Amino acid sequence: MVLNNTAFRDLVSLCEKLEATTKKLEKTRLISDFLHSLKEEEIPPAVLLIVGHIFPDTDPRTLEVSWRTIQRVKRDLKKKPSLGKSLTILEVHNYFAEIAAASGRGSRQKKYTLLTNLFARLSPAEERYAIKIIFGEMQHGVSEGVMMQAIAQAVGTSLVSVRRACMFTGNLGEVARVGMVTGKEKLERINLQLFQPIQPMLAELAEDFTQVFTEHGGKSALEYKFDGARVQIHKQGEKIKIYSRHLSDVTDSLPEIVELIRKEVKVHTAILDGEVIAVGDKDRPLPFQELMRRFRRVHNITKMMQEVPVKLYLFDLIYVEGNPLIDIPYQKRWEYLSQICNRYLLTNRIVTDNQEEAERFLKGAMKLGHEGLMAKSLESTYTPGARGKKWFKIKPAEHLDLVIVAADWGYGRRTGWLSNYHLAARDEKSGEFLVVGKTFKGMSDQEFTEITQKLQRLKISEDEYTVYVKPEIVVEIAYNEIQRSLHYRSGFALRFARVMRIRDDKSPQQADTIERVRKLYEKQFKRKAKTKVGFK
Repeated sequence: MVLNNTAFRDLVSLCEKLEATTKKLEKTRLISDFLHSLKEEEIPPAVLLIVGHIFPDTDPRTLEVSWRTIQRVKRDLKKKPSLGKSLTILEVHNYFAEIAAASGRGSRQKKYTLLTNLFARLSPAEERYAIKIIFGEMQHGVSEGVMMQAIAQAVGTSLVSVRRACMFTGNLGEVARVGMVTGKEKLERINLQLFQPIQPMLAELAEDFTQVFTEHGGKSALEYKFDGARVQIHKQGEKIKIYSRHLSDVTDSLPEIVELIRKEVKVHTAILDGEVIAVGDKDRPLPFQELMRRFRRVHNITKMMQEVPVKLYLFDLIYVEGNPLIDIPYQKRWEYLSQICNRYLLTNRIVTDNQEEAERFLKGAMKLGHEGLMAKSLESTYTPGARGKKWFKIKPAEHLDLVIVAADWGYGRRTGWLSNYHLAARDEKSGEFLVVGKTFKGMSDQEFTEITQKLQRLKISEDEYTVYVKPEIVVEIAYNEIQRSLHYRSGFALRFARVMRIRDDKSPQQADTIERVRKLYEKQFKRKAKTKVGFK
């Protein structure tokens, strides 16, 4: 029986051992043994902290602590003596919870004070791992998959049972606690339940329809892919809850969707998967950022409903009248879905084995202002949180040739690299390069190394976090949408920007201009609608 609470240094010691071995079985054994040493209340936070999480997926809390704040805390602590007293796992987790709870006026200073108090009581090794946890970059080779294997070993059950329980709860730590405290039988009985949201099934990006049809056995279901927000809707009689992609409760922001489900879904209990989009004239989609105004608002909803109308599209049914459907093929789930609600609520869809028909369907979706298509295997079961070839995304991305004008130093796995690039387009009138976004996506480790060396040679100034460079390196950038921005002087910001390649064949003067960015922004509204109230 454990008498004292477990010290945080014991968890850090475990992480050091995990970092020192490449053997997965050894990692699993080390974690399993450690879990057996914990008290019941320590199991959930310890499991999460080991994999670099602080809160479970179903918990909307975030720390909102920047690397700059961490550096400031470390710098200021050099002037102060350490408090010396070791903390427990629960105390460290409680500090994180208090930091996440700090909000409103004065919250930045409160977060700084809490971090300072925390770091003052940590040894250098404990501090190093606390920072790794804060940024989710543990670097010891323990993914959620390895942790699930360790939990299975500790509980004496199968990996399949642990993975399934995690799908249904969204809480790795709680699954470990249930299994270790109440036994494997209780863990194995965990199932899909109403008002306990699960991670949505995800899709891979397809190169073309040839890949889709090859992977799906020659035939696939194609659905419109919307530029909206994924929602999971739980219904039990008159009680309806709507959860976001990140499993946050957004019910209060979408009262018209609640009423729509109450009227149009003709069953007592159901869990539905769908997408909400913002719409303008003739139901044409508004830009994504307009929809986010709805999701962030819980006051003055009536006014917001008029300014940003929304529309719901349903495309899956994963629970109905007490029966989970995730193990049933997609085609059968679709048939059930089409039987319980009005046809106008369903996404546009065809089933085809013909590439020309698929191309026409894609063009139709794009013409209406949507992102592209989803391609789904008719036999695919619903695997929460999993990304695979059962579902594909097909969405043509726009490209721009932009110039790197600055780069931020990376942290975690990207420590030592200039790896967050400030991307700029040329203003033909002034000759300036104006930033339209940032990205660290799309680069290999070797490319990070090479471009860091190039950028340092081009350095014209720097501060603690950012190196400002001569505008010489041109990169081809793919993106999904151009948004209006008050943050950048250019007035524009790219959504989902990622580096496709370095354009050594182009000079900065051959890069795209702000005028082209503006024209591409306006072009979007040939398909999309503009908000009635304008950009705010």
